[in-house]
Amino acid sequence: MGHNAKGALLALLSFALYSAHDVVVKLLGAVYSPFQIVFFSVLFSFPLVSLMLIRDTTPGHLRPIHPWWTALRTVSAVITGLCAFYAFSVLPLAQTYAIIFAQPLLITVLAIPILGEQVRLRRWIAVLVGLAGVIVVLRPGATELTLGHAAALVAACCGSLSSIVVRKIGHEERSVVLLLYPMMTNVVLMACALPFVYQPMPIEHLGGVGVMAVLALIASFVLIGAYRAGEAVIVAPMQYSQLIWATLYGALIFDEWPDEMTLAGAMLIIGSGVYIVLREGRGKASENTPVLRTRTRFETGTSLRIGPLLRAIRRREKTVQKSTQ
Repeated sequence: MGHNAKGALLALLSFALYSAHDVVVKLLGAVYSPFQIVFFSVLFSFPLVSLMLIRDTTPGHLRPIHPWWTALRTVSAVITGLCAFYAFSVLPLAQTYAIIFAQPLLITVLAIPILGEQVRLRRWIAVLVGLAGVIVVLRPGATELTLGHAAALVAACCGSLSSIVVRKIGHEERSVVLLLYPMMTNVVLMACALPFVYQPMPIEHLGGVGVMAVLALIASFVLIGAYRAGEAVIVAPMQYSQLIWATLYGALIFDEWPDEMTLAGAMLIIGSGVYIVLREGRGKASENTPVLRTRTRFETGTSLRIGPLLRAIRRREKTVQKSTQ
């Protein structure tokens, strides 16, 4: 099997696991507030993440080098997690994914003021086509727009901002800083909100939260394997396979069937996103490749983010190579 084929298959497996994670979010969201789900999700993830962070031998401290950018990213990640969990709880899975899939388009736009990226006509056309797809999914005026739709849009916007900030500061900040700050902030803020929304959770529901943490962790490591095996330009578009899983899970578990307009809008969004990825993968089409460099699943601040781990692994490999030469 070729490297790209292996990378693509691993990515498909990873995003299938992430989709199963979101199914559990939706099941729990029918009973509990997103504040409570996020709190326990982070709480269950901390031991697993801590085991990974113990292995970080990079010298340094936990004070961020860029405190304001780190604070902006942390707030964005926390809002993304809360809004995404709420959207999955109240909207059909396929519709939520379709809206959140607008992230590569928004990253492309945000890269202009934050990274100084130059976006030429073809990518601008792709962005406009994708945003038209979002409008097709939402159908303002034809359907009632709810708080869930607004939450999905905010998750897409804040997730894009969080990703682009990582692209700006990730080469200087320690991986442990980028991983821990959103998780710690989530614990503190959700704990403050918990007394107002808390409902007792039976053991099977707590087990569901544990399953979420394990699924997210396994999916992260499988996705790391995918990016180490194949080229990013091949692996990155595999995230759109979540729409297939969303349709399947939605039909089998929640009796949700996406209508023609949702599917049509999703195809516009996916098509434009894939085009942007392919354009960035070409030599001189993009100076910063912001979408390919922030090519993972949207960040919720509740589990591992693979970008910092990938960079840490590559730095370690380079160090080993230099020491053996």
